[in-house]
Amino acid sequence: MTLARKAGHALWFQVEQALEQDIFAGTLAVGTKLPTEPDLMARFGVSRFTVRQAIGSLERRGLVRAEQGRGTFVHAPVLTYRLSKRTRFSRNLIEQGFDPGGEVLSQNIVPAGPEVAEKLQIAEWQSVVHRRGIGKADDIPIELADAFLPLNRFPDFPQRRAEHSTYTATLATYGIRDYVRALTLTEARMPSEQEAQLLRQSISSPVFVVTRIDTDLDGSPILFGRAIWSSDRVVFDLTEQTTICGANNRST
Repeated sequence: MTLARKAGHALWFQVEQALEQDIFAGTLAVGTKLPTEPDLMARFGVSRFTVRQAIGSLERRGLVRAEQGRGTFVHAPVLTYRLSKRTRFSRNLIEQGFDPGGEVLSQNIVPAGPEVAEKLQIAEWQSVVHRRGIGKADDIPIELADAFLPLNRFPDFPQRRAEHSTYTATLATYGIRDYVRALTLTEARMPSEQEAQLLRQSISSPVFVVTRIDTDLDGSPILFGRAIWSSDRVVFDLTEQTTICGANNRST
């Protein structure tokens, strides 16, 4: 396989992308030693310098690690994510040196329906904002999240959320300066093909499913969410949180 130069895409970047794809697809599993430089040069038809640039970028991103005298190995950066009364996604990541980010997949106004209505304590016919997105740490997907908020309490939420980088900042525009996690339910299962693809992980690696309810300080539900987390990249710290776990859960 010989790479061709593409406008705006250096050869080393194309090599990096191909190796990244192998890592996220499980072709190069965590702990696996990368092929030698001569092997990668032959595979991609590039120079040693190009291979080293690609591997150096992967190492800076935490996807591989070099071990003196042994070679370079696939490495998954593990995030210890605290589940507490005041869990905040961005703060959790920043405190551990990760750069928080995300991608919005969809955002719609829909009827609550039975489950969401029960969790938000509203009527099934009432409208809610349904937001689906991918949460990232250093541009690596770690969660696929669905969030539901009552529209009558948060009119124009989609527009306001687009203007702020976090849920916390957006909720503050409605006068909610603080809120707490009232419920966290965790369970483990295997991912669907779509979930594995969106999280860029192997379909053979399990995921954590975390269901949450956030309330204001008066106890009124303001957000119901369910997120699929990559178990290869996240360890949950439950020290400060009362968490309900499913029967088939993996303990951490």
